[in-house]
Amino acid sequence: MARFIFNMLLLFLLVPATQTFAQRATPSYAHYRQDANINLQGLEDQILYYINQHRKAIGKPALQMIDVASKQATIHSVDMAKQKTPFGHEGFESRINTITKQTGNVNAAAENVATGKLTAQQVVDGWLHSPGHKKNIEGNYNFTGIGVAKDNNGQVFYTQIFILK
Repeated sequence: MARFIFNMLLLFLLVPATQTFAQRATPSYAHYRQDANINLQGLEDQILYYINQHRKAIGKPALQMIDVASKQATIHSVDMAKQKTPFGHEGFESRINTITKQTGNVNAAAENVATGKLTAQQVVDGWLHSPGHKKNIEGNYNFTGIGVAKDNNGQVFYTQIFILK
């Protein structure tokens, strides 16, 4: 039973959100190999690469990374890793308000989060196999911010914010 609970903890949950719609999705991701040694260095750029590779394949323009959105995504991932906020989208509107204050009007926004000991490709693949997350990835957005953080147990928290300006 303890092994079952441990294995369930290793699975990651994906929860997409948009400014007007929050969908909670928990598809099975048991087929992903959990990697205890995930290196955070360059992980955000790798996630962006796979996101833009998918967008290009479906005829969508690439997303451009903007610092203010990445900073907000990173803060959220760190807060989840430190258990200052629960896993999910708590504070999403505040993150978007901060981005809006620094960049001007935001026409639309969405957010994907994930947690697990997963590579960038596994995170993106998981999002693409979840209808709500896939909708965000394929949405009418032109900017993004990505942030990752690791907790004391090596669990990684991933946040991607999507912005339309």
